[in-house]
Amino acid sequence: MSSQLWEKFLANQRLRRLVVLVALLLAIYALRSFVSLFLLIFVFAYAVYRLEQMIHKRFKIPSKIIVLATYAVILGLMYLGITRYLPVLINESISLIDKLLAYINHPPKDLEIVWSYLKRYISQDNMETQLKNGASILLASLTTATNIGKTFLLAFFLSFLFSFSRQHLVTFSKQFLKGPNAWLFKDIQHYGKIFTDSFGVVLETQIVVAFCNTILTTLCLYLMGIHQLMALALMIFILSLIPVAGVIISAVPLAFVAYSVGGMNYIFYVIIMLAIVHAFETYIINPKLYSDKTELPTFYVFLILLLGEHYLGVWGLIIGIPIFLFAMETLGVSYQKQTKSVAKGEN
Repeated sequence: MSSQLWEKFLANQRLRRLVVLVALLLAIYALRSFVSLFLLIFVFAYAVYRLEQMIHKRFKIPSKIIVLATYAVILGLMYLGITRYLPVLINESISLIDKLLAYINHPPKDLEIVWSYLKRYISQDNMETQLKNGASILLASLTTATNIGKTFLLAFFLSFLFSFSRQHLVTFSKQFLKGPNAWLFKDIQHYGKIFTDSFGVVLETQIVVAFCNTILTTLCLYLMGIHQLMALALMIFILSLIPVAGVIISAVPLAFVAYSVGGMNYIFYVIIMLAIVHAFETYIINPKLYSDKTELPTFYVFLILLLGEHYLGVWGLIIGIPIFLFAMETLGVSYQKQTKSVAKGEN
């Protein structure tokens, strides 16, 4: 009796795939602390794979050589940024702190009343508590930055191993599609293909958005008279691949560079410029590009981005649309055909 039920379960593809999907979701929840690592590995590996395809079509260079050259260039740029531009940022940071301390010790006359009130407020409150809170916030920030750095480096290394030995991994993984439990791995492959295709479209779109953001920001920096634009443009492009958070992270080094050029006023100009570019990217470029790439209505795209950022944070802006497309494919909704047919009907 149990064997008959099992055979009926295997024959019922919809029920079987539903069970597999629930099991995958439970596994993802159990491994939720590794989700950022897995997503970063996929982002790096997919970007290198697309670049490899583009180069291989024109020059017929072996895949492994392209992968080695790509990662070597990335490492070289990282080394250049650490050795050449990191000391500059540190020196500018020290200079900025000195300026702020001098400003605090000798405030302008028109701000003496405000500053005296702040000093009185600080002295009345528990100074020890304030210092402990500040120290705890600083420690938490350093810990978070360290964890992000570790995750980034580990994902970078693992993506290199994946990209360099991709053919061998594919050949080895095909062995799971044979044997008595092949149905399980075929269903996993089915869902993996849906998510990979959806994620790939979104990642390609984010790369286009990063190009637009880099061009706009670099042009504004050029008009402000800021130099070393090549290095800054590279940094902006890499950080623009991270929605929302990339703009916030890039604001820190850009503020230091702006301060070295034009003082506190230029920091204010950079913040305004980044806010305008970010608003243009979020509310105009992103919905339009995602709508064109996925053939989803712009309203749906905008709503998905808002809900994804609200419930999943920064990653929600990246995986929100893939999750939505994944759900539609799983439910059997042919959104592309429907969109095309509606467009033809309107015409």
